Amino acid sequence: MRIGEVATEADVGVQTLRYYERRGLLAAPERQASGQRAYVPGVVQRVRFIKRAQDLGFTLDEIASLLALWTDSVKSCKEVEHRAASTLERIQTKIDDLEQMRDALTQYVNACQRRRSLDECPILRALGGTEVGRE
Repeated sequence: MRIGEVATEADVGVQTLRYYERRGLLAAPERQASGQRAYVPGVVQRVRFIKRAQDLGFTLDEIASLLALWTDSVKSCKEVEHRAASTLERIQTKIDDLEQMRDALTQYVNACQRRRSLDECPILRALGGTEVGRE
């Protein structure tokens, strides 16, 4: 398969495929006499795996590790579980942080709705002091 065909089948951009190659997530494909990349069967499945793992919150470094384990999933299942649990923990921490940010901004927005003067704006006060905009 040519690079454009792989990109279309995997629903990614050509630059994404080149980036995955540079990162070592995809093996460098053979080159045809014309210089075009000739991908092996199964590369679309691998790219889809990478994209799904990214969607689930795995970093590209973590995905590289998962791909290395993929070849022997029976022996590696515990390791994959451990890595997934670590990723889940990192995602939960992000969710907790985002919820705190949402709660704080909700309070500021509610406070702003009761104010009419920019000088009294609780968001500006919280972000930089009462003299924001006055230097």
